[in-house]
Amino acid sequence: MATMTSVEAQNHFGELLETAQREAVVITRHGRPAVFVVSSSEMADLLELKRMRKQAVREFAAWRRQAKKTTRRAAGSLTDVQISQMVRTRR
Repeated sequence: MATMTSVEAQNHFGELLETAQREAVVITRHGRPAVFVVSSSEMADLLELKRMRKQAVREFAAWRRQAKKTTRRAAGSLTDVQISQMVRTRR
């Protein structure tokens, strides 16, 4: 990953664009990372990963809600004897 200061990025903008086509470039300001410059294809990949992650989080949340309902129903039908047996088995 390449690094440029904000002044270098301003003074060598063409070079920045060329480099960003090959690899991500960190632009620093006052010695700290300020922004990343990436190619359009890299950005498209990152946006797709973000979309996929959000979808996975939604699906997991739906699964948890369903599991919670199912567990409550199943737990409600257990007798005290069954619960005691389960506890003993786990120990």
